Amino acid sequence: MLANGFSRREQTTLRALRTPAEIQRFLDEEIGYNKEKDGETCRSPRRVLRDHTAHCLEGALLAAAALAVQSFPPLLLDLEAVRDDDHVLAVFRQRGHWGAIAKSNFAGLRFREPVYRTLRELVLSYFEHYYNEAGEKTLRSYSRPMSLRRFDHIGWITAEEDLWVIPEYLASLPHTRLLTGEMERRLARVDERLQSAGRVGQVK
Repeated sequence: MLANGFSRREQTTLRALRTPAEIQRFLDEEIGYNKEKDGETCRSPRRVLRDHTAHCLEGALLAAAALAVQSFPPLLLDLEAVRDDDHVLAVFRQRGHWGAIAKSNFAGLRFREPVYRTLRELVLSYFEHYYNEAGEKTLRSYSRPMSLRRFDHIGWITAEEDLWVIPEYLASLPHTRLLTGEMERRLARVDERLQSAGRVGQVK
């Protein structure tokens, strides 16, 4: 085992992903979408690599581990929604700007280039693409970035048991509200074209 807990083979796989964009491509092309509900599994990065499947939280954990191999801090950020599922991003910073990697069944909720000056700017880039089956725009708030280093003591990278303590802690963090009540009341529904675009490549 290496210092981060990965085997040499696992480390070789992740070291080949030299940029955040390549990590995203690996998530999209090599890791299938976990069709189980987020509440049924919470796999470690090792289990995701072995099972070749992940939902958004599991994908964010793998992305954070891959970023750590590239010497980025392993950071997660929670997006909180109403009448919809929350979404978790692995966030990173390059040259003073924020970007994100994410696993999602919706096309518009995945990668963001590191061009956003603040976390609020980054989060707002997801707003128009974050909607439920009724066409409501549902994103409402976001957490501060959470370092996964606080979970090194439970071996979050290679654990065989589900890692429920991580989403529980992430959900408990203070969240910053994006909209005022008046803004929420005035939101338009998402049109059918954007809904269709978001479903491109979706696992039914």
